[in-house]
Amino acid sequence: MKTIDLNCDVGEGVGLEAEILPLVSSANIACGAHAGDHETMVSVLRLAEQLGVCPGAHPGFSDRENFGRLELTLSAPEIHSLVTKQLVALAQVGAFCYVKPHGALYNMAARDEAVAESVVSAVKDFDPSLWMMGLAGSVLLRGADRAGLTVVGEAFADRRYDEPGRLVSRTEPDAVIESQEEAVAQGLEIVRNRRVKSRLGHWVEVDAQSICIHGDNPHALQFARSLREAFSATDIVVQRFWHSV
Repeated sequence: MKTIDLNCDVGEGVGLEAEILPLVSSANIACGAHAGDHETMVSVLRLAEQLGVCPGAHPGFSDRENFGRLELTLSAPEIHSLVTKQLVALAQVGAFCYVKPHGALYNMAARDEAVAESVVSAVKDFDPSLWMMGLAGSVLLRGADRAGLTVVGEAFADRRYDEPGRLVSRTEPDAVIESQEEAVAQGLEIVRNRRVKSRLGHWVEVDAQSICIHGDNPHALQFARSLREAFSATDIVVQRFWHSV
């Protein structure tokens, strides 16, 4: 029997939390920078706790106009401060067990050692018991592991991959998967065979303990339901990642 964590970005103003949280096992909660506010953090964290869903912090660039998806050039101290402030904001609401960067910060930390080091340093300085979730095989997770943090590699059911195993940039056409059938097939391939097919049609190895569904994807709820149905039909159990790592 195989197991997998299923995570979703929440608290970003889409308003699907009551419907999508019962379908996932981990929730990446926006911390007020790229999206969200104190009241939303309170309601989402409480709902996650009630449902037994693992809550995590989802810090991003403070750039609401671009939803945190525009790459910004910040110094190491600025990134450390940016992440720390958001962890503090969520901690004032309640406890959480992991950190997953958002958007452009996520992608930059996945490939840039300096950015990754700043993010890791902020998390470790804030609470070294927090787990770090990031792109499977990324610079961020390697740095977090070296720093002594527990890491969770994730993959995406609703995003396309390039040849090195990175996410195709949203600035490029067809970077986001819109087809329910394709998203389900990719999710199943990740769990069963630890691989995804790149945009050019080659298999890329992906060792992931969690699969992400983007909460702002118009098909998020449909994808979550379909993935749960497909997993159940193939004896794949969805459970919180700390049981499957």
